[in-house]
Amino acid sequence: MADLFHNFVLTFIPLFIVIDAFGNLPYLIGAGQDVDRPHQLKIVHYAVLTATVVGLIFLFFGQFILNVMNIRVPEFAIAGGIILLVLSIMYMITGHMVTVVKEEMVAIVPIGTPLTVGPATITTLLLLAGKYPLYTVLISFALNMLVTWIIFLLSQKIAGFMGRGGLTAISRVFSLLLAAIAVSMVIGGLQSLGIINITV
Repeated sequence: MADLFHNFVLTFIPLFIVIDAFGNLPYLIGAGQDVDRPHQLKIVHYAVLTATVVGLIFLFFGQFILNVMNIRVPEFAIAGGIILLVLSIMYMITGHMVTVVKEEMVAIVPIGTPLTVGPATITTLLLLAGKYPLYTVLISFALNMLVTWIIFLLSQKIAGFMGRGGLTAISRVFSLLLAAIAVSMVIGGLQSLGIINITV
């Protein structure tokens, strides 16, 4: 029993850190600031559902998928970083991450993936699955997604506290941070592939 709890802690905490539900709140709030409550809830549900499905697919079939398609995790990081960079630039210029498509698409990309479950989470899932019993990793991931869903549901209360002006201001600031995260993902992927070598 003690070993089970110990394994649970050692799998839950790394996943909680890389999923970073609190860190993703500004993007979720920004996506839902111009829509009514039912659409806001749709965004939350779609984002968490997308993240959960992507995570489960890679937890059970990740290594097989990578081997079959001859894709490495750093290449995921580069692709995800490019997508985030484009979306963040669009948001800084237009005030919206996407145009013409429905809000649910923003929930799927980039909030569901690669922000909530992206290269870092996928890598962590693959590493944990190779080190701990699969059922332990599965339980930890499921509980993390439940916690993420609850945090996301409370996002609009936080938005109400901040006010529309404060929300707009912080959304623009975080769009710049999102661009920085995107660049970091691309650089990290390039370093992992040995294409570049940057030392600080």
